[in-house]
Amino acid sequence: MALNYIWVGFFLIAFVVGLIKLIVFGDTEVFALMMKALFDRSKLGFELSIGLTGILALWMGIMKIGENGGVIKALSKLLSPVFRILFPGVPKGHPAIGSMMMNFSANMIGLDNAATPLGLKAMSELQELNPKKDTASNAQIMFLVMNTSGLTLIPVSIIALRVSANANNPLGIFIPILIATFVSTLVGVLITAIIQKLNLLYIGLISLIGAGSLFVLITYLKSLPADKLELYSQLFANILLFGVIILFILIGLFKKINIYDSFIQGAKDGFQVAVKIIPYLVAMLAAIGVFTASGAMGYFTDGLRFAFAATGLDTTFVDALPTAVMKPLSGSGARALMVESWNNFGVDSFVGKLTSVLQGSTETTFYVLAVYFGSVGIKNTRYAAAVGLLADLAGVIAAIIVSYIFFG
Repeated sequence: MALNYIWVGFFLIAFVVGLIKLIVFGDTEVFALMMKALFDRSKLGFELSIGLTGILALWMGIMKIGENGGVIKALSKLLSPVFRILFPGVPKGHPAIGSMMMNFSANMIGLDNAATPLGLKAMSELQELNPKKDTASNAQIMFLVMNTSGLTLIPVSIIALRVSANANNPLGIFIPILIATFVSTLVGVLITAIIQKLNLLYIGLISLIGAGSLFVLITYLKSLPADKLELYSQLFANILLFGVIILFILIGLFKKINIYDSFIQGAKDGFQVAVKIIPYLVAMLAAIGVFTASGAMGYFTDGLRFAFAATGLDTTFVDALPTAVMKPLSGSGARALMVESWNNFGVDSFVGKLTSVLQGSTETTFYVLAVYFGSVGIKNTRYAAAVGLLADLAGVIAAIIVSYIFFG
């Protein structure tokens, strides 16, 4: 329902702003601009979605090779010690542990289509251990926060969209997204662990190692000249992603699976995903296009810019904030705002790159809350939404800082 209100709100606010500009200020062109934006953005949404088809088919094919070769199971085993610390209330060997690890592993490598069913299965299994069926348990909250923080190693859809939009370096956002989503997850897990009074010795140690490594990495990156920073970022991303492809193929050979058939199976899924995106992207881009053409988006960002300017901060990042505000509410809405920023500022502009990083740094918190808790009938979510939003805020701040380091 939230997305319904947001979508309708874009049109109604645009209409009211358009009327005010026409009646009060005598702007006779505003409605023509709004109609032109409506048609132009609808066309853009379709063209971008079609452009996604090839890259999504390719990457989903590669992911299917890894999935059939047992990559998710291997990652799950690797994460097993961490999960035992984070979920002390779940008995050792309980099915929920396996489902949670596989869900998290699938999310990390960008297998959203596999991650969601696994996540719903895990939530159902955790509900079996929950003594208060209408109230979220500690384990369910921790699991949900880990999902809403959106830790992703391979941001497939964002890279694919940047390829479709003819970005000069589609992979340039790869390392910034890794850093921002890591910060979001770390903050979310740490806050939840403190509230739940978990064994902070191990969690704190892991957090300290992670934060220390991040500090060293960022300090090193800041010391590099801008041209070297972009070069190393692109080189690292290309080597890592191609290395993943080779690794999945080698695992497939070792497991004796039919690699080609696995690729074709995944590529078909990628094609279907690209087709499914079309109505959502067209719908949101059309609404946001009208909202922008009316001048309402400009008033919104000008208000934010004024507020941040009063603090003495540089305000270049403000034009990217609508994407950050929308992301916890709607993934398709945030995606459309990201594309809108590319259309207005350029896909390779600072704002265009920042919105890409923002899109990949957090998850659709309220959607995840509604789907995961709603699937098991939980009404009292306790502090899950608050911690999820704090993790989102940490991801947004990290995305802005790291984007200034890489692209500023």
